Amino acid sequence: MKLPNGYGSVTKLSGNRRKPYLARVTLGWTTDEQTGKTVQNRVPLGTFKTKKEALQALAEYGANPYDIQNASMTLAELYEKWTAAYFATLESESSCRTIKSAWSYCHAIAGMRVKDLRARHIKGIMEDGYIIPSRGANKGKKVLASAGTKSRIKSMFNLMLDYALEYELVDKNYARTFELSDDIIKEKEEAKRGHIIFQESEMQTLWDNLGKIRFVDWILIQCYMGWRPQELAILELEDVHLDERYIVGGMKTQAGRHRMVPIHPKVFDLVKKNYDYAVKLGSTRLFNDPDSLKGGMTITYDKYAGRFDKVIAALKLRDDHRPHDPRMTFITMAKKAEVDEYTIKKLVGHRITDITEAAYTDRDLEWLRAELEKIP
Repeated sequence: MKLPNGYGSVTKLSGNRRKPYLARVTLGWTTDEQTGKTVQNRVPLGTFKTKKEALQALAEYGANPYDIQNASMTLAELYEKWTAAYFATLESESSCRTIKSAWSYCHAIAGMRVKDLRARHIKGIMEDGYIIPSRGANKGKKVLASAGTKSRIKSMFNLMLDYALEYELVDKNYARTFELSDDIIKEKEEAKRGHIIFQESEMQTLWDNLGKIRFVDWILIQCYMGWRPQELAILELEDVHLDERYIVGGMKTQAGRHRMVPIHPKVFDLVKKNYDYAVKLGSTRLFNDPDSLKGGMTITYDKYAGRFDKVIAALKLRDDHRPHDPRMTFITMAKKAEVDEYTIKKLVGHRITDITEAAYTDRDLEWLRAELEKIP
């Protein structure tokens, strides 16, 4: 049976193929500039097991034409389109890194067509997806996703397929058709732990090794100023006011952003040393490592975390210390020194819920400094 003009065509491909029938439609005409010959721009809809299936695909396309180019879009292409739009809405690089990290486990399905993705594929990559680190303790080894990473992979697909649904690249978000399994939730909860503080003996070890072990000064500055590790890493030189002895920085929440933190006297010389070094290097950031092999000399959260771990290992401190622990240490030292509770919240960037305190109390720099310096 001859198909109507402009309807499309079905061709049987040569050879022993699992899907030998090729369905194509005509999307306009193209002209060869050299020969002047005009030919149809025939675009494939796909290959099919039977001629009947191929004709059905043509009929469905004729009844509801769709963007064929998007129909063949891969997950990798969707990821690039989505992240280009989504990353611009995020306020911190750490949020972008979280998504990039989750995506790095999905290489096995990156070339898959978006329209073919189903819940089983997402579940499969959560369970079997892996990375092979190029450095660190697991260098060259296959590392499967942890419970936390599995959760982040699921969240990433939730958002990415929401985007695909909005732009009619898919007709269903299969990531939202299932929940995390009880095993993953249990594993994730078991992996969580609270932050621990540096004990007095550990603090003394840090002070004793100042100038002997690189980056000990960074940890001490964090312990006496309460920065989140990612906040500490990206402090700008222009926000360090040595004459007035305070730094402006912060991120994550409205209360945490652009907050003013006095420099504790015990770490002022350490801050000044890093400031002078940054000026000498020509850097715009307070903390730098010119020996860094990746991404230049400025510091990111990941770089700080790596150097933090090396200090902990070199000094044989408790190996369950994490980069947020100096912040917990600061809060604990402040409470022991009976620093005003609202001042602590101001210094560490926690939201103040008391209306009178939040709206009617103006805690200026000297007030903050007087309270901070209660810490011995």
